[in-house]
Amino acid sequence: MARVLVTGADGGLGRALVEAFRERGDDVLSTDLRGADLVLDVTSDADWAAARAHVEQTWGGLDILVNNAGIAGGGRLDHDTVEEWQHLVDINLLGAVRGIKTFVPVFKAQRSGHVVNIASLAGLVPPAGMASYNATKAAVVALTETTGHELAGHGVRASVVCPSYFRSGLADHLTGSDGAVGAVVAKLVKESPWGPDDIARAVIEGIERGDELILPDQAARAAYTLKTTDRATYDAMMRAQARKLEERARG
Repeated sequence: MARVLVTGADGGLGRALVEAFRERGDDVLSTDLRGADLVLDVTSDADWAAARAHVEQTWGGLDILVNNAGIAGGGRLDHDTVEEWQHLVDINLLGAVRGIKTFVPVFKAQRSGHVVNIASLAGLVPPAGMASYNATKAAVVALTETTGHELAGHGVRASVVCPSYFRSGLADHLTGSDGAVGAVVAKLVKESPWGPDDIARAVIEGIERGDELILPDQAARAAYTLKTTDRATYDAMMRAQARKLEERARG
C-alpha cells in the first residue's frame, strides 16, 4: 500500500487517478483549488509547504507524488501573447517544479519515492498552433528525466505520462485568445475514444511496470513511434496539419 498525493484532483484525469489508486488499496491525498481533501494551488510555495506538513504529520512520509495539475492552452505563434505563455509556464511547468522541490528532501531522507509527472503527447509530438503548451509539456518531460537520473542514487524513481487527446473537460477550460486552435482541440477531445478512467488505468499499469515513459493510449504510442522511426513522414504529416489549421483559421 502506497501513500500518494495527487494534484489537480477535482476532476478529469486527476479524479480518475485518485479513484484508481484507492481501488488499488493506496492511501491517497487529493489536492486542488477546490473539491479535494486539501487545498493546494500549485503556484503557491506556502500551499506546497502545508501539503508537505500534512503528509508528514499524517503518514510520516510519501511514496508517490503525482504532479497532475495543469491547464490547456496555446495559439499560433503570432497570436499567443507573452502573458498567455507565462500563465502556462507558471502552472504546467513550475507547478511540477515546486512539487518536486517540496518533496525531494522527504524522498532523500526515506531513500525511496516516485515522482509521476503528467505531461502530454504534445511534449513529444508537438502540434502546430500550440507552441506555449507544447513547450511546457516538453519541459516537464525533460524535468522528469533529469529527476530520475539525479535522484536514482537515493532510491527515487521518476515517470512521465504523455497521453494524446482524451475525453475530459480540457476543451471547456482552454485558455488563450486563438479561437481557431480552440475549435480544433475541442473537436479532437470530443471525438477521442478514450476517457480519463482509461488513461488512469494505464498510468497505474505503467507505474507498476516501472516505466519511465508512459504512453497510455494507442494514438500516443503510434505517433511517437512514427516520429522516432520515420522522421520524414512525421514531418510531412505535421506540416500538413499546420496548413490545415491555417486554412481553417482563414475560414
